[in-house]
Amino acid sequence: VQLVESGGGLVQPGGSLRLSCAASGFTFDDYTIGWFRQAPGKERELVSCISSSDGSTYYADSVKGRFTISSDNAKNTVYPKMNSLKPESTDVYYCAGHGRPFFEVKSMTADEYDFWGQGGQVTVSS
Repeated sequence: VQLVESGGGLVQPGGSLRLSCAASGFTFDDYTIGWFRQAPGKERELVSCISSSDGSTYYADSVKGRFTISSDNAKNTVYPKMNSLKPESTDVYYCAGHGRPFFEVKSMTADEYDFWGQGGQVTVSS
């Protein structure tokens, strides 16, 4: 079971960044994929999640209207995208998977997820 993230990096305020979370080793369509952020010394915070079976999505209030998440089931990959980025969006971002139905998973905390990607640094700075 593996989640491999890519696409992080440095972006200017107001810019956009698309991440990728490629899955392998499990039946992708059966899982909900979450997208988290973590600041130094703080707990991981859910940003968004998506059901791989029907495309249902959830967004934290802080990112609604700016961030989107989509999945390509043929590629077993989830694509979180961040628009209108602000310096306070700087963090390490992770994807994670859980096999329970979406309506349960969207309310779960980070420590309830089954497995994680390696994380990627996103820095918003001019």
